[in-house]
Parts: sequence; structure tokens; C-alpha cells
Amino acid sequence: MSGGDRPSRARRARRASRAVALTAAIAVALAPFAASAQPATPPGLPIVRDAEIEQLMRDYTTPILRAAGLAQQNIQVVLINERAFNAFVVDGRRIFINVGALFDAKTPNEIIGVLAHESGHIAGGHLSKMRQELANAQTAAIIALLLGIGAIAASARSGNNNAAQIGAATIQGPQQMIMRSLLSYQRAQEESADRAGVKFLNATQQSAKGMYNTFRRFADDMLIISSRVDPYIQTHPMPKERVAALEELAKTSPYWDKTDPPELQLRHDMMRAKLAGFLERPDSVLRRYPMSDTSLPARYARAIAAYRYSDVNSAIAQVDALIQAQPNNPYFYELKGQALLESGKPAAAIGPLRHAVSLAPSATLIRILLGQALIATGDTKYSDEAITLLRVAMQREPDAPDVYSQLAMAYGRKGEYGEADLASAQAALARGDMKTARELAARAKTRFPTGSPGWVKADDIVGLKQPSAGLFGSTQFSIGPAKGPTQ
Repeated sequence: MSGGDRPSRARRARRASRAVALTAAIAVALAPFAASAQPATPPGLPIVRDAEIEQLMRDYTTPILRAAGLAQQNIQVVLINERAFNAFVVDGRRIFINVGALFDAKTPNEIIGVLAHESGHIAGGHLSKMRQELANAQTAAIIALLLGIGAIAASARSGNNNAAQIGAATIQGPQQMIMRSLLSYQRAQEESADRAGVKFLNATQQSAKGMYNTFRRFADDMLIISSRVDPYIQTHPMPKERVAALEELAKTSPYWDKTDPPELQLRHDMMRAKLAGFLERPDSVLRRYPMSDTSLPARYARAIAAYRYSDVNSAIAQVDALIQAQPNNPYFYELKGQALLESGKPAAAIGPLRHAVSLAPSATLIRILLGQALIATGDTKYSDEAITLLRVAMQREPDAPDVYSQLAMAYGRKGEYGEADLASAQAALARGDMKTARELAARAKTRFPTGSPGWVKADDIVGLKQPSAGLFGSTQFSIGPAKGPTQ
């Protein structure tokens, strides 16, 4: 009967529609893999900047990168304000490491081992290879998708339910196989990075014990749940097997029992104390570093905690005592200047910050802080000095919005409004605010003679179509599944 046939066809059409919707969902699920070559900056990335810690990370990585053949690639270590112990790479130019890893690692060797592992990913070209694997997976997924859709469409026309089920299986089965293949490939790359990391440590005559201890800690943390985890859907090797393989490799090193030099251990302890002072509450700092602890790191942490919680006079007295203990430590002068500047005393901050710059002339962040103090006085006699400092900083930190914002203020004080607008446009560009950058650059063009260097730079910004590439892509390799020092 024709009246009863229509609902039957409608039901078949709905089944086909649901199956096609399933294929769309699978395609969406695969989208992050397909888009992995297109980096994008996530909003609010909690980056921590600090001259002292960044210099320590450079000193940790320099010999490793040299051994890895990466010394000429200007690879930077970027600090992320996250408490979890983790590090990862997303491109060939940066190693990201959580401050939680720095805070938890008791020895330099533990962090150096982590950095060696991540350097192994970069040296092995794992990111580009993984993107190729993702591209291959995308092709296979599309083929499976089309075959499945074809089978489902045919079933809808013929009314064959079995064909519809076969079509859905044609879609789902390959997706699972593709995903497992990708994860297997990534696990192999993690194992390769472990081996490369040990190789780099041996080449630099450093122990792999810290690297081993780090992964063993991960294995202990995973012990409870590892028995319930499918090893084929993990991005990293199973902890027990990974640690066993790493132990066998690392203990063959002649440097297994070698310890970190005392001066490097002190710098590491100072870094951990600094992080505690900036990231923990005063009561937590005092529990970690009680008044009975008179070590330099403990005094450092307590001085920072005092300045952060408005006891500036006490903080300055404590920092002065630190300076007396280490008169050539630029970061103590930096801390004193920062405390004075943030307590509303920019003129008093200039002296210690100038001294910090003289002791650490390559510390760009201290230069920026000094420029900020000079401008914050409101005295135009400091404008030229601030501009000179900040223009040097701009060459070294071309992506730092703060440099351009401070430059804009300094030029504005001098009445050089074209330069002020251009610097403001560059600040907006560095923040990723293209609309504001173009508007300010367009205004700057009207203030410069046509064809002048300032006009050309402004015109370049006006003509930009897309923001520059950000920090993250969808592909990354990691070691494991608030206000910072100078943000």
C-alpha cells in the first residue's frame, strides 16, 4: 500500500541522515589533526618572564643544544605559569616548560634531563614527521569517510539495513585503526627522544640520573591506574616499560653518578626560592623557608614575599642584606628596583636598576624595567635615556608588547606623536590585536613624511592581512600526560 510505504522510506532516510551525521562528527574529531600545520595562539597563555630564570635555562640548554646540533637555531625556553610538572615542544624554536617542573625538581640535573628529552624531539624532526603522518591519516580518513557515505547512501536507496550497518562500520573501523596508528607512531617518537636525550647528556658529560628519576616519578604516579589503561591509546610509552628501558640505557653511562656543581645547585635553589616567593602565599613561604633557615635561597624567598604583600620597607632591608652577601648579583638589584617601582617610587628605583643593567648588560628584561622606571618618573629629562634602552630591547625582544607600550609613552612625553602612534601600533600587533594595530598605524602615517622610515613601517602594518603565527599548533610532544616574577 502506498500510504504505508512512505513512512518506511522516511525511516530509511532518517537512518541515512543519522549515519551521515556520524561521519560529520568523525570528520570534526579529525579536524585538529588535519589543522596541525596551522598554528594558533590560545587566548590568555600564562607566560612567565624573568631574567634570572631565563638565563639559568639558557645555561642549562646551551651544552645540550650544541651536542644535538641545534646551537644555531636560537631555541628558547619559554616558562608557563602552570603548577603541573610538564614540558613540551610545538615547533622547532621553543621548548615550553611549566614553572611547576622547575619548582618540583630538586636538582639542576632533573631539569637538564627534561630539556635533553625535548631537544631530542627537535633534533629528530619529530614535529614535521608527525605532521606528515597526520596528513597521511587525513587522506586515509577521507577515503574511509567517502566509502562509508557511499555505502550508507546506497542502503538508503535500496532499503538494505545490512548495507547501512556495513557503511557505518566502514567509517568507524578505519578511524580507530588510524588513531591507534598515529598514537603508536607518537609513542615511538617519545622513546626516540628518550634515547636522544641520554645521548646528549653523555656527550656533555652529564648524568642521566635526573632524567631517569623524573620518569620514574611519573611511573609511580601512574602505577595505580596503569593496569586499567589501554596501552594502544596512549601518546606515551607505558610508564613501567619506559622506565625499564631508560634505566638500562642511562645506567651504562660513565657519568651516572656525577652530581651537579655546587654553584649550579645554588642557582637552582635560588630559582626555586624565587618561584616560591612570587607564586605562593606568605604563610606557605614561611612554612617552606622558616625564619630559622638563614640560607641565601630562604632569605631570597622571604624578601620577595615581603615585597609582594606590601611590607616594602622590610623587603628593601632584606634585599639590601642579600646585596651585601652577593654585591655582584644583578638580580638582587633588579628585585630592589622592582619593589621600589611597584611601590610608587620610580625615581628611587632608577639607581639599583641601572646597577643591575651594568652587571647584566644582556638582560633585556632588566633594561625594559629600567626604561619603565625612567618613564614613570614623569620627568622628560629621562625620555631620551628610556628610548635608547627600549630601542635596544626592541631589537632583542621584537615580539614583546611592553617594549612598544613603554616606547610609545616615552615618545609621547617628547611630543613625537608619529613615533608614539607607531610604537602603539606595534604593541597592538604584538598582542595580536590587528584592528587596533591598523588603526594606530594609519594615524601614524599621517604624522610622518611620505616615504620616510616611520611612514614605511606604519604602511607595512596597515597592509597586513593576517596576524603572525602564534605559539601553538595542534601537534605537541610533552614529557608527561598568578603573578610571575616579571610577567
